[in-house]
Amino acid sequence: MSPAALVRPVARQQRLRVLGVDPAVAGATGYGIVEFEGAGSHLVRFGALKLPARATFAARLREIHQLISQLVQEFAPDAVAVESVFTALNVKTTLRLAEMRGVVLLAAAQAQIPAHSYSPREIKASVSGFGAASKQQMQQMVCSLLGLKEAPESLDASDALAVALCHAYAARARERIAAATSKRPPLLAENRLSRVARVP
Repeated sequence: MSPAALVRPVARQQRLRVLGVDPAVAGATGYGIVEFEGAGSHLVRFGALKLPARATFAARLREIHQLISQLVQEFAPDAVAVESVFTALNVKTTLRLAEMRGVVLLAAAQAQIPAHSYSPREIKASVSGFGAASKQQMQQMVCSLLGLKEAPESLDASDALAVALCHAYAARARERIAAATSKRPPLLAENRLSRVARVP
């Protein structure tokens, strides 16, 4: 049997719909849903939830949980991706942001949808190639990657879309690695190991 006959065709990438969330303690919580199929991607929905300044923290948690639950129910994403807590914040803000992330993760868990967290630097590096990119630079990259004619008015929504893009890129990379390792022709792999073993 020829080596070419041992190579299995690579499976076509499945559709992937991701809900990205950028929680905020004082400002608006951004959200963005992006769908990926093969090498293409398109925007499904984006926005930002901004509550009145007088709203209590408990009310903010309730509204964010309801928002994510509604988005999950309406758009049935395959994954929820959320920005992790930025540890350079003060303790009070860090704790409140962690609690906001908690209600996002709870909404995902209740819908039995896997949730993933990415640090701000990971997201910036994945989307823009620069881990210290500004919000404006990230907004421009999001527009370019999604082919948007106009940038989202809210930077919070742009950040949420960047979170979704970051997860999609990470998921696709894992798929490629899994495909490369699981579909390696067994005889070729064995021959390669045999040659290595004979090297003096």
